[in-house]
Amino acid sequence: MPQVIPGEDERIDSVLRRFKREVSKAEIFPDMRKHRFFETPIEKRKRKALAKHKQRKRGGSRG
Repeated sequence: MPQVIPGEDERIDSVLRRFKREVSKAEIFPDMRKHRFFETPIEKRKRKALAKHKQRKRGGSRG
């Protein structure tokens, strides 16, 4: 679970921004969405195509 400790004179909006970044890095929301609702076959296809596209754009597996 992400945890952010505010600095001495740090504003609340910057602390909140850091917390949101930590949550994003931990991939909590995508995982939560994945387990929260039933995924239709169309949504599953879209998700897999997007993942494939991201992997190909990133360099994918070479070999």
